[in-house]
Amino acid sequence: MIAIDTNVLIHAHREEMDQHNEAFEIIHQLAEGNTPWAIPVFCVSEFLRVVTHQRVFHPPTRLETALASVESLLQSPSVHLLLPRDRYWSIFASLLRQSNATGNLVFDAQIAALCIEHGVQTLISEDRDMRRFQDLEVVGIS
Repeated sequence: MIAIDTNVLIHAHREEMDQHNEAFEIIHQLAEGNTPWAIPVFCVSEFLRVVTHQRVFHPPTRLETALASVESLLQSPSVHLLLPRDRYWSIFASLLRQSNATGNLVFDAQIAALCIEHGVQTLISEDRDMRRFQDLEVVGIS
């Protein structure tokens, strides 16, 4: 299964982003296809936080527009919203220890742990820090 990181969701949503077209096309193909794909729940909340933030985007995305964007993605018949399950904590703690992730990298470890718990093989992300989690293949947009 393939998962999408927050930055790809943001690029696809905001037309002024450099990689908007590529990110939009990736998500469009996944959403319209039959191959299972996923969005970690932590990426949904981070997406909403970033695109509606007045200090990040001028103008920021209206909350209702951002929510509608997420709801549209979640209507794809092949998408899975990844939520923590029974093994999440042990995977998360192990990733933190293996990668020595602290500070802001703890958030990345959350996403990686969710993906690993759900059997995601590939995470599409522009965040190079995600490559520190060896049990997850990370590929860029382009």
